[in-house]
Amino acid sequence: MTVAGRKAKPSLMLDFRPVGYVIGLVVVALGASMLLPMALDLAQGNGHWGIFAESAILTMVCGAVLALACSNGVQAGLSIQQTFLLTTGVWFVLPMFGCLPFILGATDASLADGFFEAMSGLTTTGSTVFSGLDDLPQGILLWRSMLQWFGGVGIIVVAMVFLPELRVGGMQIFRSESFDTDGKVLPQAAQIAQRISVVYVLLTLACFLSYSAVGLSTLDAMHHSLTTIATGGFSSHDASFGAFKGTPEYVAVIFMILACLPFIRYVQMLAGQHSPLFRDTQVRTFLWILAAIVALMTFRQVVVLGDGVEPAFREVIFNVTSIMSGTGYASTDYQLWGAFSVAIFFFIGFIGGCAGSTTCSIKVFRFQLLFTSIRSMIRTIHSPSGVFTPRYEGRPVPEEVMSSVMAFFGLFVVSVGVLAVLLGMTGLDFVTAVSGAATAMANVGPGLGQIIGPAGNFGELNDTAKWLLSAGMLIGRLELMSVYAILTLNFWRA
Repeated sequence: MTVAGRKAKPSLMLDFRPVGYVIGLVVVALGASMLLPMALDLAQGNGHWGIFAESAILTMVCGAVLALACSNGVQAGLSIQQTFLLTTGVWFVLPMFGCLPFILGATDASLADGFFEAMSGLTTTGSTVFSGLDDLPQGILLWRSMLQWFGGVGIIVVAMVFLPELRVGGMQIFRSESFDTDGKVLPQAAQIAQRISVVYVLLTLACFLSYSAVGLSTLDAMHHSLTTIATGGFSSHDASFGAFKGTPEYVAVIFMILACLPFIRYVQMLAGQHSPLFRDTQVRTFLWILAAIVALMTFRQVVVLGDGVEPAFREVIFNVTSIMSGTGYASTDYQLWGAFSVAIFFFIGFIGGCAGSTTCSIKVFRFQLLFTSIRSMIRTIHSPSGVFTPRYEGRPVPEEVMSSVMAFFGLFVVSVGVLAVLLGMTGLDFVTAVSGAATAMANVGPGLGQIIGPAGNFGELNDTAKWLLSAGMLIGRLELMSVYAILTLNFWRA
């Protein structure tokens, strides 16, 4: 009923129920997955299994309550606002429950430590606050690996469905390849997740069998196959991949590279279409960049530092692939290779792999579009009367895409700078603050310096720094705009 003489105002309230319903279901699934590490601890006869039982029950109950409370708002499609909220909400809520086994369990972690570890896992960053990994219960180690595995497949779905729909960072250029959602985000997400999951599981199984074949124990092969395919980098040993010198490093390189390629191409290969993978300019560019960096650094290690050819090549290709892909394994302390190598490792962490893969950071296609735009501008300067349109894979690049990519580059640099300043204000030294900000925003894993370098971890940092880095990991993993958009007033006024 309206008051006489006044017009009823239309409701501008955003309906959170569809978002809450989906998040609730995902939380239930996360809780159910805790039964696997519980079963492992129970089978090994240690008392830690009860922690996972408690965490699983609490997580599933909270998720079920949320889903039931929001079930009357279920709908087939989501609005743009709801899609933004769902994308960010899932990656914010899951670490809140994923950290329970860390806080209640053998690690006896603080809230800041537990949330940092869970966020690092689900964003496939690979930074860790834990030491003494060799002595932790196998259930905890498996849970860390599972978090990264879930995060890896989750981010592929986000990159193929949600980010193109939201026009984030130029990802809309892949909208046709990610299946046109036509506003029906959730049904398409389920369809794509099903197809991607098949490929993801097959690659993980192949990685597990390969690790087992070259000498890793069953548990080590299981842990590292989950985190390799997710390009996450969590290890079951304090020495990371330094515990598996030799052939296992080559196996890891192969599967890290496979995880860097667009998973839509694997889906097409299973459907009998093999040519798209080899025609993809992202794939070719990524492989050429990787090969050039490996060749340069191997040459320096052999000629300048006098290392043997095979050990130098193996250590270089493993660690370069690990950092460039954002996996974050380390087989040696590459900071000892000199300032030139340290600088290379710092910058290659910003490259990342291909769009639609488990990798993180800026990604190859954005660099391709950046250089394509620069080349067009240079040609325009040389020939002012000519019309030179930036092209990607033979197709003209819409102005909207180029603007999104340029905005992403600018915002990424500013975000790393602001985060580095904030970390410096907590008392961290310059190298730790800058490399910590970079590795969090790029979701790489290890930073530089004596504290968070490849031979250290993030456990010594203060709680404020850990919360800041957790926020950086979330923002970087979701391509910046997905998070920043919901922090603006215009988003809520839309």
